[in-house]
Amino acid sequence: LSGSRENSFCSSVFSDITPLLKDPIAFRTVIDILEHRVRTHYPQIDFIAGLDSRGFLFGPVLAQRLGIGCVLIRKKGKLPGPTESVSYTLEYGQAELEIQSDALEPGEKVVLVDDLLATGGTMCAACELMKKLKADVLECVVVIELKSLKGAEKLKPFPVYSLLQYD
Repeated sequence: LSGSRENSFCSSVFSDITPLLKDPIAFRTVIDILEHRVRTHYPQIDFIAGLDSRGFLFGPVLAQRLGIGCVLIRKKGKLPGPTESVSYTLEYGQAELEIQSDALEPGEKVVLVDDLLATGGTMCAACELMKKLKADVLECVVVIELKSLKGAEKLKPFPVYSLLQYD
């Protein structure tokens, strides 16, 4: 992430990923870094799980690079067939995440992927879904982490990897 586009990406008030998506070299670089991270730390991975909705932008591309599948964790009511769900608290209310009941087998190894880690509520709910399916969470991977909101602390004991951190 260098050059003039880095400045617009990194200085965004909302730590937004849209400038990254507009720049194919920057996007490819992020995927390269995430691929290297997962490939070197978790050679026995079975699946990437992308979180609704911006985790869908990174998850499938990363999974394809790794030669593995990608499963989706979605907001309630968006997936066909039987699902498992978890309710969680947001800063502004309640929400619910779901995964298809047959998405993962017990013991399968998964890396969760999203664009942003703030308070950790959504990622924590995704980890709870993995527990329900008896899948093993290897790591929670995000492009941006807002450190001052302490989301990574809420996710313990699951490891968190963030490419960029802001206070």
